[in-house]
Amino acid sequence: MSVARKVRYERRSAGDRRQELVAAAIESLKRLGHEGLSVRRIAARAGVSIGLINHHFPNKDALVAESYRQFSRELSAGFQAAVEKAPREPRARLSAFIAAVFSKPNLDPQVLTAWIVFWGLFRQSPEMRRAHQEEGRGYGALPGILIRDLLKVTGKSRFRARVATIGLTAMLDGLWLEWCLDPKGFRPAEAVALCEDWVERVTASGP
Repeated sequence: MSVARKVRYERRSAGDRRQELVAAAIESLKRLGHEGLSVRRIAARAGVSIGLINHHFPNKDALVAESYRQFSRELSAGFQAAVEKAPREPRARLSAFIAAVFSKPNLDPQVLTAWIVFWGLFRQSPEMRRAHQEEGRGYGALPGILIRDLLKVTGKSRFRARVATIGLTAMLDGLWLEWCLDPKGFRPAEAVALCEDWVERVTASGP
């Protein structure tokens, strides 16, 4: 058995191995929260030695920061896919994005568990702060693009795209977090309706 594993490892590229370690770190954080930060636990989930993690990443912060990047990109890719399936009209694309935020997998409680760990590391880890600046909160640049496209069509300039994007993302984040903390407080459909109403009010404002 050990020989088979060794041969399997030798045939993997360094990039593939790094991706496997990142995936193991993400699953460890989603399932165990802060306890999942343990390099020993991550190594066990990946089925490798701690030494192999040290070989691919200079320290634990680097591994966790890379996990944040991958976690954020995966969520962003899901939102982008939902938008691409929608009709081409900017309003329909924005609606598809809002609906995706309040749908699985983003409503998986383990997603919040992982975010809590990542958020807790921002202040103490420069690598995490850099990763956050690069990747955002799982949305990427998508909300800003959708808002800009919609405002161009409506011809409404009173609300600048940047300000409108800040407002929408704050609303999405707040409602999503509130639902995750208390799923019985309101239905995801109600959160979607609130965001849709906000968008309607913004785009209906005067020039």
